[in-house]
Amino acid sequence: MLDKDNYPDKASLKAIEKWDILKDGIQGLLDLVEDNTYTPDWSFSVTGKRILRFEYHTGGWSGNEDVIDALRQTSLFWLMFWEKSTRGGHYYFRISRAWRKEQTNKVER
Repeated sequence: MLDKDNYPDKASLKAIEKWDILKDGIQGLLDLVEDNTYTPDWSFSVTGKRILRFEYHTGGWSGNEDVIDALRQTSLFWLMFWEKSTRGGHYYFRISRAWRKEQTNKVER
């Protein structure tokens, strides 16, 4: 959660870093990232049906930089879904529907 100065708290950043996408899936992680993002209307975007496209833009805000650094520590997420980064704090991820469906089926079993 964001503190009174709109920075993510240490517990939330640690939760992002330690997130297990194999056990806990993707959606909860994306929700946690969004909840800890300053200006999510501009910085956070998830679109698509067959392929989920997740974009994160830090806007130079150090709190948002902390969030992307924590997400980078979630190495399996970064390894599997990171597509590209561009100068200015812009990050792009691509998550296949097949992978999301597989994880949902594991949770339902």
